[in-house]
Amino acid sequence: MKWLDLISAGIAVLICSTVSFGQTALVSLSERDATFAYEIQYATPNNFTGEQLYDCALCLLQPEVVEALMEANNYFCELGFRIKLYDCYRPLDVQKRMWKLVPRATYVANPYEKGSVHNRGAAVDLTLVTMEGCYVEMGSDYDFFGIESHIDNYNFSSEILENRKILLEGMTRFGFKPVRTEWWHFSYKKMYAYPILNDPLPCD
Repeated sequence: MKWLDLISAGIAVLICSTVSFGQTALVSLSERDATFAYEIQYATPNNFTGEQLYDCALCLLQPEVVEALMEANNYFCELGFRIKLYDCYRPLDVQKRMWKLVPRATYVANPYEKGSVHNRGAAVDLTLVTMEGCYVEMGSDYDFFGIESHIDNYNFSSEILENRKILLEGMTRFGFKPVRTEWWHFSYKKMYAYPILNDPLPCD
């Protein structure tokens, strides 16, 4: 199924929704666009901490970030893929729990310094899936803390390298910046212009 088919089916664009959220207003991605896929692992114990960190599986982001992400998803849809989200906004208290378990800034941002761009609602962890939602091989699992996750590691098959290239080029095209050690992480270009937030996810 192609992107234009999704639009004609009437499931692509939904009503805009914002959440009044402490110092700013974050946007619920799923209420703006129904074409994204989700696997918010921190809403389950199936993550590197072994603990459920979120009370519900929501993807909230700064409005500008949502717009850029929707443009990126449109681009990927034309190539036969769509974005699958692993993580979006993350409260600072959750960042502190992660840091306590893995105090390594290579993989977990120090919450007592600049914090994570996730704490600002301006970063996403994601991958690509097919239009039907099928897995696309990227060379390592999400949140795998090792060299296999590094974007400058080219010791992979041509298929995996091409998949990573498509993801990286598509995201940077729309204003997102990668980090060297995590192929899945992208921060929006204005990342430090937004305040750090600690409001819990509005799960009610």
